Amino acid sequence: MESTNINYIPILMQFIFAAGFVGITIFASSLIGPSRKSKIKDANFECGIKQYGNARIPFSVKYFLVAILFVLFDVEVIFLYPWAANFRDLGMDGLIKMLLFMGLLLVGFFYIMKKGALEWE
Repeated sequence: MESTNINYIPILMQFIFAAGFVGITIFASSLIGPSRKSKIKDANFECGIKQYGNARIPFSVKYFLVAILFVLFDVEVIFLYPWAANFRDLGMDGLIKMLLFMGLLLVGFFYIMKKGALEWE
């Protein structure tokens, strides 16, 4: 079976139809939907509790740093599954590369531990 550009036409058509549907739906809802604004409708509503103060309380940068580090190290663990599934096929070369990968990962982990990135004090 020969792969040519004509085989990608259905994917392109599906993308165009999906983008067109989204665009038309957004445009139509702005035309058809109600647009009555009032002070009561524009107010924030939290389960019937009266609001007080500013909702934009600044979060500590530590919170975002820990979240980003969690995602980073969590994604790195995903790379272990394909290696474990093909462990026998990869042989010694695959073992050495994975040990290098895990070593670099541990160096990064110890670096952030030494910098105190995971301490909440």
